[in-house]
Amino acid sequence: MTITRLQRTAAAAAALAFPASVAFFAPQAQAQTPAEPYGPACASVPEEGAGSLEGMAKDPVATAASNNPELSTLVEAVKQADLVDTLNNAEDITVFAPTNAAFEKIPQADLDALLNDKDQLTKVLTYHVVGEKITTQQMEDGTFKTLEGSDLTTKGSGTEFTVNDSSKIVCGNVPTANATVNLVDTVLMPPS
Repeated sequence: MTITRLQRTAAAAAALAFPASVAFFAPQAQAQTPAEPYGPACASVPEEGAGSLEGMAKDPVATAASNNPELSTLVEAVKQADLVDTLNNAEDITVFAPTNAAFEKIPQADLDALLNDKDQLTKVLTYHVVGEKITTQQMEDGTFKTLEGSDLTTKGSGTEFTVNDSSKIVCGNVPTANATVNLVDTVLMPPS
């Protein structure tokens, strides 16, 4: 009889303690869980080396981008605008990085004109950079001031996000040493 009463008491104590422990640990576990890179274009990121997700995390953003073959046009544009040091020396920024395919959507004559107009190129490129680290949760319905000075907007949930209602994030939440990078499928144009 005493053993059965002890077992019941222990079971009741365990039943009471379990929800409390779940409630205590759940927010902490959620806060500590790092968001992983997501999106279909993440599959094309090299698995090893400086251009891999692990390799990019060790370098500042402009250097990391230069190691990713999907961002070679962006890297050329950043060099043309003399923004390499600006981006590499910034802290805790978010970059919406147009892929090569994003630049291919621009007619060649327009792209050449943009690449040869340093002021306009700088304006366009700095419009892709937000001076703070943006979380996936903030992007569900967010408005953010860019380094160019205008706002950009984000909407979505889970692993499906759009920027300014037109550009899709195709590989999001890529960490670099000083930035979070979201690869986008359309070049963002600041309001004129």
